[in-house]
Amino acid sequence: MYKAIIRPLFFCFDPEKIHHFVFKSLKVLHSIPGVPALSRAFYKVNDDRLKRTVFGLEFENPVGLAAGFDKEAKLYNELANLGFGFIEIGTLTPKGQVGNPKPRLFRLPEDAALVNRMGFNNEGVEAAVERLKKRKTKVLIGGNIGKNKVTPNEQANDDYYKAFHALYEYVDYFVVNVSSPNTPNLRELQDKKPLTALLKMLKDEMATMPNHKPILLKIAPDLSNEQLDDIIDIVSDVKIEGIIATNTTIDRSMLITEKSKVDAIGAGGLSGKPVRARSTEVIAYLHQKSNGAFPIIGVGGIYTAEDAIEKMKAGASLVQVYSGFIYEGPSMVKKICKGILKAGI
Repeated sequence: MYKAIIRPLFFCFDPEKIHHFVFKSLKVLHSIPGVPALSRAFYKVNDDRLKRTVFGLEFENPVGLAAGFDKEAKLYNELANLGFGFIEIGTLTPKGQVGNPKPRLFRLPEDAALVNRMGFNNEGVEAAVERLKKRKTKVLIGGNIGKNKVTPNEQANDDYYKAFHALYEYVDYFVVNVSSPNTPNLRELQDKKPLTALLKMLKDEMATMPNHKPILLKIAPDLSNEQLDDIIDIVSDVKIEGIIATNTTIDRSMLITEKSKVDAIGAGGLSGKPVRARSTEVIAYLHQKSNGAFPIIGVGGIYTAEDAIEKMKAGASLVQVYSGFIYEGPSMVKKICKGILKAGI
């Protein structure tokens, strides 16, 4: 029903407007008594074989929702009813910011892909904290943090510090986002020296807190093998808990969509099926080169159980979905979980 009727209807309208419409609709629907329980009964797969203990946390199943969908922690309680094993909110910045000019979200249906240049649009971390105080779900929540656009890279650590402390009591793990292509110069923070300093600062801060929570790093798919080697060294030296591979790509070489249409869209991060192969390559490289020294969350082009299993066989302990959730609909999590069980992964 979703792919035959609902998706074609949604795709007639502006992607960002539809996103907000879906949020409001799900919020209203799940406010009706009995609907949350019915949703969980329909979408959630309850099977102990799906449970995973990673980063010292127990996940009900290995399929999560990637950051970017529920940027501001507005719908995580409702989304948890759709069968996810974990949900990542953000990217959140210390101060609210409007993000880049609209339009900034585009569909490429021929490639089953999305292009976004949102630019970390959010109301600020404190607004998200107020929503997280109303947490009802037991599904694990990750906090994805970044820097404000106006903050120079030399002062970026201050932004991550502020976001970390604001979210500490309300999330189960942290993700450091230095890999979005939509904030000017942000990816420069992936260089070895500034990245080591940033992650060491956060690890030192975590050491002063009463309860330890995992710190993960989200990396771009556009890194070279030499840069991936640096990432492995950094994880070893700083001892963060793991990697999320990968964010969106700036590469357009794999697209079948007409070039004029792609050029008209302009800059932004590409996600969806075209990223699948490269994301898996990065996961496999990190896993093999490090001898499986740290856990990896695989994300990029996951639409089916086979896609998720491919990531796991490459070395991912958990997976996340985003574009696939938009193209395949809410039943995809259930299908992936059943496929993982069938494969015995």
